[in-house]
Amino acid sequence: MTLAAIREDVAVIDALLRDIADRPVDLADPDWQAKLSATPPPAEEAGVAVEAAATLTALLDIYESGDEGTRGEVRRIFRAHRAFSWGVGLTGEWPSAAAEFRRRLVHISARDQPQDARDELIEIWELCAWARERGIDVEPIVHAVADISGEVDHFGMGSTRLLILRGLERR
Repeated sequence: MTLAAIREDVAVIDALLRDIADRPVDLADPDWQAKLSATPPPAEEAGVAVEAAATLTALLDIYESGDEGTRGEVRRIFRAHRAFSWGVGLTGEWPSAAAEFRRRLVHISARDQPQDARDELIEIWELCAWARERGIDVEPIVHAVADISGEVDHFGMGSTRLLILRGLERR
């Protein structure tokens, strides 16, 4: 699948997820968290879970195997399609916890801070803690993914590359 074809698929899925992504949440409702937790994942609710998973897989495969220009284009796709970036996550079976850890870091790298960088950093710390609990040597994986990550500081907290390297910190 070409990057142009993947970009088209992302745009379609993004459009289908937009209403779900933009749905207001009544934070004054004391049960808002329970109600939100009771809803199906966004791609499932939109009826595109299978297509979204395949598109995300293809996008991340191209990101990992591509040159810097290709990776930059993948980052732009994620930034341009906010609902896709928010509503499509990794699912499925993994050959190992280390493979899952690496793929989840690659996903963070490719998204390149679509939202608040603080949320990304917390996700990185939690992911690295999860990997350590499973006996994974996180350092080489963190460095490998940081090496393909973006260098732009979108929110004044450092680039995605630097945020991923902060996963080596113990929190």
